[in-house]
Amino acid sequence: MQCKMTDVAVDKTDPAGSLSSTEKEPDDLIEEKNQENQPAVAAEGEGAAGGVYRYIKEDLFTSEIFKVEIQNLPKYIGFNDLKKFLNKHGINPHKIKLFSKQMFAFVTFKNQEERDKAMKAVHGMQWKSKVLSVRLAKPKADPILKKRKLEEEVEGGQPGTKRAAGSQEVEENEEEPLNIQIANAVTPLWNVPYEEQLKRKEKEVEGVLQKLTREIGNNNKAMLPWLFVQKEKYNKICCPLEAIRPSPVQTEYRNKCEFVIGVGADGEDKTVGFRLGKYKGGSCAVVSPSETTHVSSEAKRVVQGFQQFISRIKQTMAIVFFNPQVIRDLFSGYLCYFTEGEGTESGITSLYFVRMGQRTSAGTEDLPCEHVTGEEWIHEELLGLKFRISPHSFFQTNTPAAEVLYSAVGEWAQLDVCCGTGTIGISLAKRVKKGIGIELCQEAVEDAKANAEANGLTNVEFHCGKAEDVFPTILNAVVSPSVTAIVDPPRAGLHSKVILAIRRAEHLKRLVYVTCNAKAAMNNFDLCRAPSNRVRGAPFRPVRAMAVDLFPQTMHCETILLFERVDYSSNTDI
Repeated sequence: MQCKMTDVAVDKTDPAGSLSSTEKEPDDLIEEKNQENQPAVAAEGEGAAGGVYRYIKEDLFTSEIFKVEIQNLPKYIGFNDLKKFLNKHGINPHKIKLFSKQMFAFVTFKNQEERDKAMKAVHGMQWKSKVLSVRLAKPKADPILKKRKLEEEVEGGQPGTKRAAGSQEVEENEEEPLNIQIANAVTPLWNVPYEEQLKRKEKEVEGVLQKLTREIGNNNKAMLPWLFVQKEKYNKICCPLEAIRPSPVQTEYRNKCEFVIGVGADGEDKTVGFRLGKYKGGSCAVVSPSETTHVSSEAKRVVQGFQQFISRIKQTMAIVFFNPQVIRDLFSGYLCYFTEGEGTESGITSLYFVRMGQRTSAGTEDLPCEHVTGEEWIHEELLGLKFRISPHSFFQTNTPAAEVLYSAVGEWAQLDVCCGTGTIGISLAKRVKKGIGIELCQEAVEDAKANAEANGLTNVEFHCGKAEDVFPTILNAVVSPSVTAIVDPPRAGLHSKVILAIRRAEHLKRLVYVTCNAKAAMNNFDLCRAPSNRVRGAPFRPVRAMAVDLFPQTMHCETILLFERVDYSSNTDI
């Protein structure tokens, strides 16, 4: 029996709370090129205290209050160039928005300390004959409030041509039934036959491999003879692309969902469900997930329970994020409703509350979860193993398809010593002599240790910390002559420190790269780059690729890339 975990979080547009669907956690770095070009002036006066900037005065985290503008950038640099330049000087931005034609960029940070450190380090620094300057930047206007203000100006007879054109498109979309609108928003391939979905995803991965092939040819001339042979063999790409593996289930597959509570698209004051559009696009209308194809019946039952409560969550964990302003009024009501009242029918077996408000980071991993009632964990089975899952632990959202994914990883790796995440390490422990797991949060490490013990596994160990901090040390400590690393990074890809450590660890012969965003994986091309003063150690080359569909009805899929280190001493190698 599958476990269903539902997250409920506060929406800043509605103090009652919120229950947004994501395949993975948000990226740490996002390139936003198509937003408006605002002047870099610190928010002051009325704008900072209220209006379209009032959100910066609230308790919820926003990196917009730690924003700077870097001016006089060199010509022809790209997003990755700027990101690498900042990382090289010990600067870790939260978001980057580059305006390459105007030669400046907006950069935000997670806190004031990191922002001030960046300003001090970068201001006056020389890069490619350009002397950089840095100054504080104005926060981005709240998209919803900005849209409302524009609508008011139009109604008042002020110019609003751009808005009118956009409104016509919205009005046309609003003519469709709400169940069609929300299906198009969260499962855009819902009306495409599944075989066709698979073809589209496979084609997407093939396009990424074509780009990787070009990058190798342009940046590692020593690989050209090998590359020529590979392109002849595999239809102009650098390695064989195996047939995509479908998900065993195509509907009701998500074991984790996130919903918001906000104004319904049907006019209802408070609705639990998915947003029809993105907040930054000026949309916060919410539609119930009751007719969506990817949400399980258990999760829908949870949503219904919350919907019934705010109008008058098999085994399920609910995590409720509360705004401190309403905690006193709603906490006791929620607890009573789901433990003694009608909410017991929703099937929640584990209930947590989180008190929102601390401006500590963009995510929620650092916010303490308060266990309210029921079991402390939910449990899931994967590849015949049992897993204990805590609120902040990562677990793939489609369990049957995750079994397909991890089985393929195990087949490809030819493991001796395996380094990867806790879940991967446990899943493949019986195939290896030793497994090493790395998790970002201590809670996930404790789960991994408990899971290893529960499954009788004694050949795995776990470490807590950021991969860029822990991975190099672990690689250096492994004495095996043949190590395989399995990496499953966030959408933005591996940190540059991890890439450099992998290149330097000559005993690491094989690398299995698992990604939910194959395009973003191109940011880690340094794996294949020719050796240099910065990138030391023999390069890797891709020898095998395959897509696994973990997200039916959407354009997303997981991609596995197998890299092998080039052996210059071999006559059969480069």
